Order: sequence, then C-alpha cells, then structure tokens
Amino acid sequence: MDNSIMVQALGELVGTFILVLLGDGVVAGVSLAKTKANGAGWIAITLGWGFAVTLGVYASSFMGPAHLNPAVTVAFAIIGKTPWAAVLPFIIAQMIGAFLGAVVVWVQYYPHWAATKDQAAILGTFATGPAIRSPFANMMSELIGTFVLIFSLLALTRGQFTDGLNPLVVGVIITAIGLSLGGTTGYAINPARDLGPRIAHAVLPIANKGDSDWSYAWIPVVGPIIGGILGALCFVMLP
Repeated sequence: MDNSIMVQALGELVGTFILVLLGDGVVAGVSLAKTKANGAGWIAITLGWGFAVTLGVYASSFMGPAHLNPAVTVAFAIIGKTPWAAVLPFIIAQMIGAFLGAVVVWVQYYPHWAATKDQAAILGTFATGPAIRSPFANMMSELIGTFVLIFSLLALTRGQFTDGLNPLVVGVIITAIGLSLGGTTGYAINPARDLGPRIAHAVLPIANKGDSDWSYAWIPVVGPIIGGILGALCFVMLP
C-alpha cells in the first residue's frame, strides 16, 4: 500500500475513533441510568454528535481527508475526488476506529450498564434504531439524511472559508441533519458509525444488554451508501 494512503487511513481510524467515542458517549450520558446527563434529551444528543464530528475532523485532517464515513469515501470515489485504491483501506480504518471508540465508551460508563435495565437504551448508545420500524421509510430516512450530508460537504468545496473553519461547518451540517431529519432513525448517515459499535455491542460483556438487532443493521449501511452516491452525482450535475 502506498505510504501516503497508509497515513491517510491512520487519520481515518483516529478521526472515527474520536467521532464515535464522543458521539456514542453523549448518547450514553443521556440514556443510561444514574449519569449526571440522564434525560438531557435529543437536543443534547444532536449537539454532542455535531461537536463529535467537528473534533474528529480536527483530530485527523492533518493526516488526510478526514472522511470518517464510508458513505463519504465511496461517494467521493464515484466522482473522482478520492482514488479507488484508498477506498478499502479507508473503510477498514473507519470500521476499526468506530469499534474502538465504542469499546472506550463501554469502559467510560462501566458501572452504568448494570444500573440500566432498558435493553433498547443500551443498544441505542452503540447503534441506531427506528422510532417506527418500517424498512422502506427507515431506508429513505437514512438515504435522505446522507444525501444532504454529501451534497452539503461538496458545496463547501465551492465556498471560501478561513483556514481551519471547515470542521466547524461540518459539525453544523451534522447538527442540522440531526435536528431536522434524525428523529426517525437516529440518523446514522454513516455505515461505520453504526456497524462498528453494533459489533462492539455484540461482542462486549455488557451488563443487561439484549440482542444487537441484526435484522435492522443493513439499513444504516445500505441507506447511507445509496444516499451518498446520489448526493454526489446530483452535485456534479450543477453548473
């Protein structure tokens, strides 16, 4: 593997680790019993995820493009902004980073799993799930949210920003998607963000956990990939 791709993949691992550590961390704080943030609500979660993405990008962008999301990597490869040779290394790195971030969230909140009896709340700190289970509607929610994400990220490349400001704007995009579109499925909009922590949920000895809801797991993988590709293709059609 080209050394530059290896360095960039390391950036993807580090950035996705930070993203999931802080993103799943805020969900754990809000959802698990006897935390000081318990019950803080959806606004806290969406803001936390926005900040998580911002810090993940800052933590990794000096090493590479800081996609932190297989849907971004694939969409950017489709339109020629990312070399295809980097796609698999990036996705593997993103998955590892997401898994490790979820493991550290488990350690951080270790006594709170035993204090929490709600199995859905425990799974929800790791992976997304639908408010109303409807595969087509859930797929469309993930597709639309990721379409907006990719289209907006590409739009940033047309604007002029002060150096170092882009990660803040990306965090605003994530927060906006969460507030406006995330209430249906929890807005994974990122296959690694959902699948990596879901695997961690499945393999870790978490107190009071239930099943990992694998029957739903394909939706936050397939929906974002399709939505990302469509968002990128629509953007490149603009003059």
